Amino acid sequence: MGRTKSVDRAVKMAPLTGYVGFVLRRAQWAIFTDFNDTLGEVDLRPGQFDVLVMIDQNPGTSQSHVSDALGIQKANFVTTIADLERRGLISRAKSPTDARTYELCLTEAGTNLLKRAQELHALHEERVCSGLGPAERLQLLNLLVKLNARR
Repeated sequence: MGRTKSVDRAVKMAPLTGYVGFVLRRAQWAIFTDFNDTLGEVDLRPGQFDVLVMIDQNPGTSQSHVSDALGIQKANFVTTIADLERRGLISRAKSPTDARTYELCLTEAGTNLLKRAQELHALHEERVCSGLGPAERLQLLNLLVKLNARR
């Protein structure tokens, strides 16, 4: 005889719902899933979006500065950079002052794609924060930054 699911019996989540890590993990999963789906229109992954934003804000910066700032392991970052370069979204050039360093810049195609990705990101952010007021959103960001600073 097979087992049947009980649909009228709720699963107890306590004490998990009182653990900051558990609730953050669940929220991160929901937000990441939505963002990943949102960026599908421009064929970007969230990590690639982050890299493009960093390069846009820091043209000519080095690969190592971007990977360090984003906390991406260098081995994984090389693959990301190679993919973005292959797609014509960024350019890499040896630094004129340090031959071991590559400087990164967005191409025109990269700038255009990032502009659309940022428009999509704004829609995503609006969805994610729809239940929060502006002050609550800012409070949440400040609390998350505070938690992250303790690393």
